[in-house]
Amino acid sequence: MLNLTPLIKYYFLPRVRAAASWHGRVRDVQENLLRSLVATARNTEFGIRHGFDSIRSYDDFAARVPVSDYEALRPDIMRMLRGDADVLWPGRCHRFAQSSGTSEGKSKYIPVTAHSLRLNHYVGARDTVAHYLNLYPGSRLFAGKAFILGGSFANEVTDNPAGAKIGDLSAHLIEAMNPLADMVRVPRRSIALLENWSEKLPRLVKASAHENITNISGVPSWFMTVIRNVIEYTGADNIHDVWPNLEVFFHGGIAFGPYREQYARLTDPAKMHYIETYNASEGFFAVQTSAERQSMQLLLDAGVFFEFMPLDADPADNSAPLPPWKIEQGQTYALLLTSCNGLWRYSIGDTVTIHSADAPEITIAGRTRHFINAFGEELMVHNADKALALACKATGANVADYTVAPVYSSGNTRGHHQWLIEWTNPPTDTDAFADELDRQLCNVNSDYQAKRSGNIFLDRLSITNAKPGLFEHWLKSTGKLGGQRKVPRLQNDRKLIDAMLRMNS
Repeated sequence: MLNLTPLIKYYFLPRVRAAASWHGRVRDVQENLLRSLVATARNTEFGIRHGFDSIRSYDDFAARVPVSDYEALRPDIMRMLRGDADVLWPGRCHRFAQSSGTSEGKSKYIPVTAHSLRLNHYVGARDTVAHYLNLYPGSRLFAGKAFILGGSFANEVTDNPAGAKIGDLSAHLIEAMNPLADMVRVPRRSIALLENWSEKLPRLVKASAHENITNISGVPSWFMTVIRNVIEYTGADNIHDVWPNLEVFFHGGIAFGPYREQYARLTDPAKMHYIETYNASEGFFAVQTSAERQSMQLLLDAGVFFEFMPLDADPADNSAPLPPWKIEQGQTYALLLTSCNGLWRYSIGDTVTIHSADAPEITIAGRTRHFINAFGEELMVHNADKALALACKATGANVADYTVAPVYSSGNTRGHHQWLIEWTNPPTDTDAFADELDRQLCNVNSDYQAKRSGNIFLDRLSITNAKPGLFEHWLKSTGKLGGQRKVPRLQNDRKLIDAMLRMNS
């Protein structure tokens, strides 16, 4: 295929210059965006209810609009799904991304408006490519095709009188994509949007095995399964024997750390680059802009206004969130969104750590609900991911998936954490791996280390080996199997892990 990268990159690179202009102008860029969002929605039911006509500044906005979660917005969103117009955002919304983001297993239906596709999701995708081409000017990205791993329109809605499209965000993005993009991507839409993964996976493999793939996009855990199957199907040693021009993985959805070594084994590391994105059903928020730093730069002009809730604040305190020009480097906050899909001061459920407050750079610290603090240890997902990656590196083991929950003290026994792990390459000695993982958790989390000191408050963690395919089986049993569905990493109770353990036995 002709290398069109030198020509096409000039369409992308202005976005790099736009991001560079944000330095020192965070308040101007974000407050102007907020004014635009408020003005656009002033005649919606939500806008009338909260006096959008008289909002002139961020302070006005924060005083009028309450902090919300999905349950607070659910009645309005369900009306939108049934076909009502001008509720949270102007016009009628025809698309909804089904998300499994609650630990209770209740599905969320996130509006995907025409504005959010045009001003946010596709802008985020463009920015991702722009920053990659800026980092690697010798790229031949458009000398081949993109392999985009998407979900489907499978959903749990039984009553859909308005005929709304409901499914994974990626399915909406693929279906709504400009048809010209089909010339440079695989697989074709009929395969990409298949619902049944037992049928979809072999068709993905066959559709991609003989293509000139230069870039792949998706969730690391799911794409690893696809890559392994392509290697097996072709009899290759690694994926670069099949796709010699593969140069980058645009990934997101879950932390990449526990998978990094496995990708290094499945690829030729000398040829591969990795770019992390923060792309959720609710919006596209940030992209990695440096090869050296793992942090991601927030997209300040892409249809989303950001706020940051201090972790020690009352979640119901509407005055507690901070605008992006008041955040502090090194602090971790819960992320709030106001977006062109009709989410207003919405708590997405993620916590982020600020690595630069100027044109803010962040990493995802974990979930506001996915943590363990059963013994005062304050273990968050980013701690667990990092410790697990270090333990795997030290022992040569590889993990396919995992979840962790507390085991509470009983009688003369102390509490500890139980790790349920599915291996792709198990350690030779599980007890020795548990010792190493415990040491690494102490290294990355001082609260955990303090509780482990002297085995007084907290015993060493235990590891239970999961049967192959356990987590996939559990996801399927909950109706959440798919390309964007994820196993909860940390649980502060035993509700989910006990169900998994019953399956495991």
